[in-house]
Amino acid sequence: MKMNSSINVGGLDFEWDLEKGTFLFEGEDAVLFWVSSAMRTFFDTIEEISGEEASNLVFETTGFRQGLVVGQYFEKIKDVSIAQAAELITNTYASAGWGRTTIKNLDFESKALTAHIQDSWEYKINLAQGKTQGGNYLPAHYAGIFTGLFGTNIWYKVVQQQLEGHEYSVIEYFPSDVTITNNIHQLARKKEAEEILRLEALVEEKTRELKELVKKLSSPIIPVLEGIVVVPLLGKYDEERSEELVVKTLNNLPAYKANYLVLDLTGLDKDISGHTVSLIEKIGSAASLIGTNTILVGISPELGMIISQSNINLSIFDCFQTLQHGIYFALGQHGRKII
Repeated sequence: MKMNSSINVGGLDFEWDLEKGTFLFEGEDAVLFWVSSAMRTFFDTIEEISGEEASNLVFETTGFRQGLVVGQYFEKIKDVSIAQAAELITNTYASAGWGRTTIKNLDFESKALTAHIQDSWEYKINLAQGKTQGGNYLPAHYAGIFTGLFGTNIWYKVVQQQLEGHEYSVIEYFPSDVTITNNIHQLARKKEAEEILRLEALVEEKTRELKELVKKLSSPIIPVLEGIVVVPLLGKYDEERSEELVVKTLNNLPAYKANYLVLDLTGLDKDISGHTVSLIEKIGSAASLIGTNTILVGISPELGMIISQSNINLSIFDCFQTLQHGIYFALGQHGRKII
């Protein structure tokens, strides 16, 4: 078996060295892959890991930057015109299995052109993937090539895709402010914005859950003895919490057949506002309307000072230093006591 062989096709050299396991295309190291199996798996894996949107940008960016290298290389060859370079490149790509690309309407003054791309390896991969929309590696690749040839940023617009049932894809190229770097930054910002929205939604959901938990735990109604209910006031009360406390307490007092409501103020925050004092008066007055007497216990010195400075009169309620004293008083009013 011959270990070294070479062939020239259309003026292009292909060479194999089986002993070294190398393949040379125009004197440069190259590799061969099966398009609809190995390359398809390669593309599928990138899309699976990165997601469709990010992988599309990866292919587009890679295609453009590789094309830019090719375009800049040919631009430096002074005795080759842009039109000749375009023909050399497309013929070289055709020999390498990239499909047939024909350049149309090449306008040096406006630096615009149209490319017809037929049966490219990207089209074959997308076809094997079962996609209905073509990839953007090759469209971006030729944008990179002509950016290098023209010396100005060239971008593209897909007019038609072969994957849509056309004979070939049609891509228009023109000078543009659109750049790969901007596209990368835009995707990064979009991902950041999406992540911020996701986190905001998560915070909102957890806040709702926490509020529901606070509602369940805040100021529970505790029936300690027959006819006696204790409601401990905990933390700080804003308008929403105050309203919930009043409604919850008044709705449950009849169910417990409560003659006495003992409001335990021990757990209130030290930073007590006039709003809190008003809340206490509101609960006690509302409870009296349904036949329940209110007893206040655990009044701190801070709360006592605020009460004395306010226009709200809590002296209409019986007040005791501790919860135990308040319960003993309520029992005594019923002619009962704890033995």
